[in-house]
Amino acid sequence: MFSRFTAVVCRSHRRLFLLSSAGTWSSAWPQQGAMQTAVVRCMPGEPKLTISFCLDGSHKHMLRDQDEPVGKVLTRIGHNLTKNQGKGKKKKRGEEPSERAQPAAEVKLLFGEEPVQESMVNSEAWRDGTVLCVGEVRYAVLRNAPTFTSAELPRSLMAGFPVCPKLQLEFGNMEDCEFTWFKETCAVSGENWVEVGSGRVFVPSNEDIGSRLQLRCLPKDATRNGLVKELQSEGAIEAGPGTCTFDTRHLFTQQLMQWPELRVVSYNILADVYAQTELSKTVLYPYCAPYALELDYRINLIRKELSGYNADLICLQEVDKGVFEDSLIPAMDAFGFDGVFRIKEKQHEGLATFYRRTRFHLKSSHDVVLSEALGSDSLHSDLLQNLSSKPDLKEKVLQRSTSLQVSLLQDLLQPERCLCVANTHLYWHPTGGNVRLVQMGVALTHLGHVISTVSPGAALVFCGDFNSTPHSGNTVASHSDWFSSGLDHHCPMHLVSPFPPLLSACGTPPYTNYVGGFQGCLDYIYIQPDHMKVTQVIPLPSHEEVTTYEALPSVSHPSDHISLVCDLHWSPQNNQ
Repeated sequence: MFSRFTAVVCRSHRRLFLLSSAGTWSSAWPQQGAMQTAVVRCMPGEPKLTISFCLDGSHKHMLRDQDEPVGKVLTRIGHNLTKNQGKGKKKKRGEEPSERAQPAAEVKLLFGEEPVQESMVNSEAWRDGTVLCVGEVRYAVLRNAPTFTSAELPRSLMAGFPVCPKLQLEFGNMEDCEFTWFKETCAVSGENWVEVGSGRVFVPSNEDIGSRLQLRCLPKDATRNGLVKELQSEGAIEAGPGTCTFDTRHLFTQQLMQWPELRVVSYNILADVYAQTELSKTVLYPYCAPYALELDYRINLIRKELSGYNADLICLQEVDKGVFEDSLIPAMDAFGFDGVFRIKEKQHEGLATFYRRTRFHLKSSHDVVLSEALGSDSLHSDLLQNLSSKPDLKEKVLQRSTSLQVSLLQDLLQPERCLCVANTHLYWHPTGGNVRLVQMGVALTHLGHVISTVSPGAALVFCGDFNSTPHSGNTVASHSDWFSSGLDHHCPMHLVSPFPPLLSACGTPPYTNYVGGFQGCLDYIYIQPDHMKVTQVIPLPSHEEVTTYEALPSVSHPSDHISLVCDLHWSPQNNQ
């Protein structure tokens, strides 16, 4: 089976490109002297294999059975070549068909200059070292060569902000691949593209404003090169917003941390599913320029902000599933991070935890939906029994989809050390203090159980948007939060934590959430002071920076929350 791609001549490069989709270009098959290349993908356990090559000016992509005799494929190639050669040739009046008939091109597969037996099945015949001969044209066969199966550039490009392509690589190693960046010019010389950089991430400058970008991707592994893939941006590079709220903060985080220190970030990045509602545009953030609420704009700022912190751990809340897959994973992978995602039940957003792959290894995940754990895990039976005395409150708690993301990470610099990294976003409602108390009780009990049974001695780092001000959330039975939703839901109890008192690593700043109708501290990074100590808290933006455009979000800040960033140090008694 053949599929045809449109061939386009790009005169500025004096080479042939194959246009496979809007804004995405794949280079023509490279030649090795007189030898061209045929790429074969053949995987054990799959019934089909694919054979891709350029024949008579067009890209051919054949899908064949692995157990089919190779002779049938060679015959099909010959028939299609003859058919293509006959297209467009008009028969002269009075001319017999036989007078213009073209002899069929000889098609054969060689190994060491000896023909491969036509009875051999495809899965055995198409291997490295074989040569496909179609008439006078010879193709070196590459089996399972490094290949970019998909590649895209972001739609929005801004000067001063990192550009990270979304790439999927098969049979290769991303660290071995080569990336070359070009920008479009109007040079008198006639050369429309000039090289401007290399590497997987490119940061355009103000000089690049108005130009489109092109990226040349060469897939590789330790020993082989695949076929080049070239991408062109849909639009031109635009001007950035100027100074952002996080630029000054980056001055404190220019270097990566070294053992025994690590840097942690917690950040509610404002889910696009919420930013694009009419309520957000007209009531919550009416002061924010509409374009600054658009995802393409905000994700540029988020990428730059996160990359500039040079963190080891990043816990994010309100992460849209599409943002995680299409924007954050490509960028964070390029920045050196691996990540895990936990979607919130009944929602389109959730929690994401990223860890620097040269520093940490993910040993295991222990995520839970807090309401499900409360209702089904015997660890919480006493708490559930106490709640049962207030059916309305119990139902309210059990209806919540709040999740707790739990990742056990091994410190690669000291393999005997482990971190239990927790990430959550508690119930948001202003009168839901009692619900948040129950959620926190379930979360801490679960975390204590995970550490004691799976990784004894692991240090807890608990990040999130807790939707609680510093004076709320006390677990004693007399605290006012138990009365937050009225007497009908009043269910006072004393919650017991399995941990000694936790420390808020960034303290209690005046606010971490600043919108037109509310300003307060809702976000925290909690640590165990007997395991870690704080060596630096990265200063939050000044009040003048936060209020430059009245409130958050704004053209210089992508969220209604402010990220928390701190440097931690393993405590001496735990150093060995």
